[in-house]
Amino acid sequence: MSTALLVIDAQMAFVERREAGSLWANPQAAERIATLLAAFRAERLPVLHVHHHGSDPRDDFHPSAPGAAVQPEAAPLPGEPVFIKYRSSAFIGTGLQDHLKAEGISGLVIVGGAANFCVESTARMASDLGYAVSVVEDALINFGTGLRDGRRLSAGEVLARVLATLDGEFAHIATTSEILTQIAA
Repeated sequence: MSTALLVIDAQMAFVERREAGSLWANPQAAERIATLLAAFRAERLPVLHVHHHGSDPRDDFHPSAPGAAVQPEAAPLPGEPVFIKYRSSAFIGTGLQDHLKAEGISGLVIVGGAANFCVESTARMASDLGYAVSVVEDALINFGTGLRDGRRLSAGEVLARVLATLDGEFAHIATTSEILTQIAA
């Protein structure tokens, strides 16, 4: 049994939103994702990619939109599986679970975005399916959000809520350095 790095939706739509003024809670997320990719690849550990495709042509993640392109730091290498999803969880309609079973993968280290959407949905479902899940807090992409009453939560507040909800119940929350230490051991 092994653990795989699961890179979720590290796509240009998130970069475009940041460049338009929406701050990420982790400005260094892309760099941390690249560091983890390099470490998993160096140790010949499984690396899996999930890319979101929106069905509405106006969606930033629509396959024909520039935002659907993968961030260069997170580009899959030949032979690394890529799963295309149309929903929030990477397990819905993608074949990911079948692949994990076939490859004997029992653990997932999850990075990417958005923390409060696809990362959280995937981590919860992975845990419910019996996988050992680690979510790398400093390698997550997310933004602030508005509440129904007009208040605004900052990107940091949104990320803190996601991590608090997942921690211990659905996932182990780790840092990039902790994961690198585990890989080296």
